[in-house]
Amino acid sequence: MKHALELTLQPSPEVLERVLRVMRHRGFSVTNMQMQINEDASIALAVEVETERAIELLSNQLDKLYDVAECRLMPAPFALNSALVTQALPTQSFAANA
Repeated sequence: MKHALELTLQPSPEVLERVLRVMRHRGFSVTNMQMQINEDASIALAVEVETERAIELLSNQLDKLYDVAECRLMPAPFALNSALVTQALPTQSFAANA
């Protein structure tokens, strides 16, 4: 069964790795993910996961992480494009330094 979560994360280099590790250790497969940096420097992360386990198990574990400010379950049907926080900055492109 597919589920969607919307997370607000504190900015830190390892935050995404920490969230994905919890998902993997709890037996959830990530099927879609979108991430943006908000104007206040927090990170908006929308994740779609697939599993037969209860989604509350994952949301409770994510809530325990110190750099997860908020974790919300998204009602079905959902579209990840609309899941991200509306205050997110527009997509930026970065040129590689030569």
